[in-house]
This record gives sequence, C-alpha cells and structure tokens, in this order.
Amino acid sequence: MTTDSEIIQRSLQQPAAFAELFDRHARAVNAFATYRVGRHAAEDVLSETFLVAFRRRADFDTDIESAMPWLLGIASRLIRRHRALEAKQWKSFAASISRQEHSTLGDLEDAMSRVDAEREVETLKTRIAALAPKDREALLLYAWQGMSYDEVAATAPRARRHRADG
Repeated sequence: MTTDSEIIQRSLQQPAAFAELFDRHARAVNAFATYRVGRHAAEDVLSETFLVAFRRRADFDTDIESAMPWLLGIASRLIRRHRALEAKQWKSFAASISRQEHSTLGDLEDAMSRVDAEREVETLKTRIAALAPKDREALLLYAWQGMSYDEVAATAPRARRHRADG
C-alpha cells in the first residue's frame, strides 16, 4: 500500500494522483469539520481543505507517511477563519440592529405581519373558492360589502331570481 507521502510526491508530476489522497481522507476530514462547524459549513471546509492541500502539496514534509495531521491542521485553520468571519458578521448584524430606532423594529414587525397575512389570504382564497356559489356570494356580500345578515338575506333571493330571469 502506498503512503500518503508517496501519493503527494507522485501528484507533483501527475496532479490527478492527488485524488487518491482525497479518497483516502475525505470522510475523516469531513467528520472533523462537521463536528466543529455543522454539516453545511463542513462541506465548504472539506473542499477548501483539499484545495489548499493540493496547492501546497510541494511543501508537505515527505518524511511523514500520513497526511492526516497535515490535512486536519489545514482544516483547523480554515475553521478558525470561518468562525472569526461568522463572529464578525454577527457582531456587525447586532450593531446594525441596535443602531436602528424602535420604529424600524416596528416596521420589521409590520412587514412580518404582512407576510403572515398574505399567507392567510392565500389559505382563505382556497377555502372560499371551495364554497358553494350561493354560500360564497353571501360571505362576500357580508365581508366585502359590509352588509348585515338581513341585507345579505334580502339580496340573495333577488340574485337567484335575476339569474333565473336572465
């Protein structure tokens, strides 16, 4: 069995040989990254780790047979950088929120309420469309025209008569 060191040396002349190193260690690097930063970010760390390793393969100490410590060291640095960037983004976000006035937070709440209302309207449209035509007409006369129950009752028979007459 070839050592990681031999694979890396061979990849200097045959870059495609580096894929063997990926096949050998990707699962372990991904597990390490997943444990540290979660599944979604781990995929980025994994690919970036092997990209960095490929670019820096000439710097690998060929006296060391296993590349695993080297790869995990690269992954660790990438994870630290990822976390530092994430922390900076969260601090920036928190600062921008704290600078906003209360009315801006009120605007955000209003916007969220509008989104919730739009969802409910879509649900209501479906339910209203499923009503029998007579019931739908009575509901809309009440809700949209502001008619009382008695006015709706008085309107409904006339509407049926007009349809029958037409």
